[in-house]
Amino acid sequence: MSSTMDDQGQKRQRRVRYKGTHPKTFKDKYKELQPEKYSEDVVKIIQKGNTPAGMHRSICVNEILELLDIKPGETGLDATLGYGGHTLEMLKRLEMSGCLYAMDVDPIELPRTKERLERLGYGPEILTIKQLNFSCIDQVALESGPLDFVLADLGVSSMQIDNPERGFSFKSEGPLDLRLNPESGISAAERLKTISKDELVGMLFENSDEPHAEVIAKAIISEIKKGHEITTTTHLMQIIKTALRFIPESTRDEEVKKSCQRCFQAIRIDVNSEFEVLYDFLEKLPNVLASGGRVAILTFHSGEDRLVKKSFKKYLREGIYKEIAPDPIRPSAEECHTNSRARSAKLRWAIKA
Repeated sequence: MSSTMDDQGQKRQRRVRYKGTHPKTFKDKYKELQPEKYSEDVVKIIQKGNTPAGMHRSICVNEILELLDIKPGETGLDATLGYGGHTLEMLKRLEMSGCLYAMDVDPIELPRTKERLERLGYGPEILTIKQLNFSCIDQVALESGPLDFVLADLGVSSMQIDNPERGFSFKSEGPLDLRLNPESGISAAERLKTISKDELVGMLFENSDEPHAEVIAKAIISEIKKGHEITTTTHLMQIIKTALRFIPESTRDEEVKKSCQRCFQAIRIDVNSEFEVLYDFLEKLPNVLASGGRVAILTFHSGEDRLVKKSFKKYLREGIYKEIAPDPIRPSAEECHTNSRARSAKLRWAIKA
């Protein structure tokens, strides 16, 4: 690292040069992690169809805004704040009149998003942010009153996936954590310590439709029984890779990649009780919506979509919802092309009677 002399004759350290166009480690990607300083670089990354490290690109924004039909003076909720992309667009529609509540369970990303939105002029006079799981929607409603619109984006944010310290991705070495709130519950590593083979097979199949669930579960349990704790993302990835070595070489790499994605997803869903949380949210939702209130839910997994579809149909039959989405709305081909993480998204909506 080079240095220069400042006015007091002391050496001033220069920042390490940006190492090439594709830095390998998360901490080296300071251009993307500070998008306000390097907007041109971020634009180039997005144009290539990638999501800059430390950022998140909201999905189906136009479709969601059209469905929610937000008007100035209304009261609404973003049940999954994340990076705040959807929140920002909903705030714009309110035109500083009304109130938007937002909630998120992540204690690491929530303050960053809050600060980012405050810098854009959206403080407590229009935006109220709470660190809560979105299953606690009834707690928010006690303060907000009936809600005119609600959004729930059930996807894991890109900045969570990209940060190896969170342990969400097998692509980088990191602790096998996978918790949305690392201050609560047990990590994925702890969960695997005590799980039985049958329970693990069920988890992999039910949470991610993993076709090699039996083989992978057997390999994981075998590793643990040998006294080898699985504490890192790459260790788990290597176990999956070794277990699937029977797959023909011509398709093995792609199959291993897909199985890793599914297995990490399945364990994440289990560690965060994501299906149980969604069920609670859907059960409480009709009670917090105002008459004519609109809700939009963005899912990224067939199990999530089934729960939403089933709940919406149930309350439609009971006359609690007057209208629901006949079919899920999918992101446009253009959006999927420019943002690969949009491909599995499904959007459903409902309107309260």
